[in-house]
Amino acid sequence: MSSATEPEVKDPYFQSLFADRIGGANYGKSTEIYKFEKIKRAKRNALAAHPDRQLLDFGIGENDAMADEAVRQVMATEINQPENRGYADNGVIEYKQAAARFMKRHFDVDLDPATQINHCIGSKPAYAMLPACFINPGDVTLMTVPGYPVAGTHTRYYGGDVFRLPLLKENQFLPDLDSVPDDIYRRAKLLVLNYPNSPTGRLATPEFFEKVVALAKEKEFVVVHDAAHILLTFDGKPTSFLETPGAMDVGVEVHSMSKGYDMIGWRMGFVAGHPRIVSAFSDVKDNSDSGQFIATQKAAAAALDDDSIPARIKAKYQRRMEKLVAVLKECGFDCEMPGGTYFLYTPAPKGTESGETFDKAEDATRFLIEQLGVVTVPWDDAGSYLRFSVTYVADSEADEDALMAETKRRLSEAKFTR
Repeated sequence: MSSATEPEVKDPYFQSLFADRIGGANYGKSTEIYKFEKIKRAKRNALAAHPDRQLLDFGIGENDAMADEAVRQVMATEINQPENRGYADNGVIEYKQAAARFMKRHFDVDLDPATQINHCIGSKPAYAMLPACFINPGDVTLMTVPGYPVAGTHTRYYGGDVFRLPLLKENQFLPDLDSVPDDIYRRAKLLVLNYPNSPTGRLATPEFFEKVVALAKEKEFVVVHDAAHILLTFDGKPTSFLETPGAMDVGVEVHSMSKGYDMIGWRMGFVAGHPRIVSAFSDVKDNSDSGQFIATQKAAAAALDDDSIPARIKAKYQRRMEKLVAVLKECGFDCEMPGGTYFLYTPAPKGTESGETFDKAEDATRFLIEQLGVVTVPWDDAGSYLRFSVTYVADSEADEDALMAETKRRLSEAKFTR
């Protein structure tokens, strides 16, 4: 037999040139498998082992419906207008004015559309750009976990550090700001919050926001509030951080058109708040992108002016959430109706009566997918939790009920322990 070996594959000459922030000379060589890739692999295994079994996918983190027909009609008209063909740069006034009207109607917050609002190509780029406005090497961004990591990733890109604030049940899933050491506060430039919170579904109280404002002034840091799920508030009236007295002095709020308006993929949002911070964001943005397509901005402005759209979307997801909570409770899960978002965050089971054991939420997720065909997302950042999303595809309430019945059947058979 031949003893020939595979020829050694040499790295490209630029392998050593990759920036340390993305792995340096080891970029592309990591064997770590990320959480969502593990979920994809488990789904493939489940489909291969049970090709005739429907996957019940509660892991999808995006709206299941198209944008409202009226919004799509505005888009269809605006794409044919020659004045919309050029670069938008830092946005068109029509969208900023609609955002200002939206903030006034819903939260009684007065904003100057010319100086206190700017659009973003979805909220994700805003969290990438805001650290560029403030973070120097050695500075700190305070971030809740579990949570959306983008602002923290870019903080590290700029040589800063991230201080993690765990969201725990005993603190009503609010960060314990009193636990932050003084030396961290001395270095802190940003505090990133998100309420209604993804993935816990919890709301912030007015008293908590008041404490944040007072602390920001005392410790001298900037607050960035992620309000992506604000229109999916189930418990009472939606609350904007900017409603808090003094909030406009310490930070900004970032809004998204995705969750509340079914405009997933349209990539539209806005940053609102202190004019100097909005100006800094706009300067960084001006050197990062050339603005969202003007027709998209005008269609989004029409959406912001139609409060019936988010009302319908909220009603749908609240109905679905109530059904899911009832089913999971019947199947032994410890859960309750969240204050908002389309996510249900519940402690992961510890095992099954038949002898399966789950050391982590990730283990429970793999079992659910491969053995039961039920897809969830695991969180092991601050305890072992599963995230169920009610953004599954169902064309009617009857389809929702059928899916819930099948979910109950499969989960009941597993006989989970906790």
